Amino acid sequence: MTFDEIIHSDKPVLVDFFATWCGPCKMMSPILTDVKQKLGENIRIIKVDVDQSPQAAAAYQVQGVPTLILFKNGQALWRQSGVVPAQELERVIKANSL
Repeated sequence: MTFDEIIHSDKPVLVDFFATWCGPCKMMSPILTDVKQKLGENIRIIKVDVDQSPQAAAAYQVQGVPTLILFKNGQALWRQSGVVPAQELERVIKANSL
């Protein structure tokens, strides 16, 4: 499945643009795991390494990492850079899932 096919899902898709050398990105990993465990099948979470996929990062003007973008049906509904607490992520996902 391609990146475009994934983000065009009718289920919300949270994309974590990250880099392996980024400290705050490492802090996001357990938060994303926690959110996925709580929301289960209601959300798909994918990670995109900006060093491995610079074209995807460029396509969405990702300037810094981590940058989180929530997609549904190919539309970017929400985005934020930096570490986002689990409760905030859950709230945003639930607000955009209906």
